[in-house]
Amino acid sequence: MGGNSAQLAYVIVYVPDVNKAAEFYQKAFNLEIRPQNKTNSWVEMETGAVTLAFTPLKQRETQLIGGVAPPNAGNNRVDICLNFPDVDAAYEHAISVGASPVADPEDKVWEQKVCYVKDLNENIVRLGSFVGK
Repeated sequence: MGGNSAQLAYVIVYVPDVNKAAEFYQKAFNLEIRPQNKTNSWVEMETGAVTLAFTPLKQRETQLIGGVAPPNAGNNRVDICLNFPDVDAAYEHAISVGASPVADPEDKVWEQKVCYVKDLNENIVRLGSFVGK
């Protein structure tokens, strides 16, 4: 593909309250909020190479593209995949601070442990080990 191949830069999640969403992800998944980007209309989380960001369900950009999924759409908005060295501990911690359990940690045939929770906005969050760990 040469030097012009795309790289994923952002995963943007549309939520009712950006600061509540970011604070939940900070508590549940130990992600840091980028303080220079924290506003009522945009919050970025430090996740490594790809930025996780939260923005309101209704704002100028969503109006330009015809809106997003309705608030009752649940996990139809996005699935967020996070990798952890210890999936069991990450799962228990996320639940202890308010995530809803969806599927317990399970070893997969592709040498990864995976589980699922819902965040406070009903989005599915997949917690996985690093492949081969």
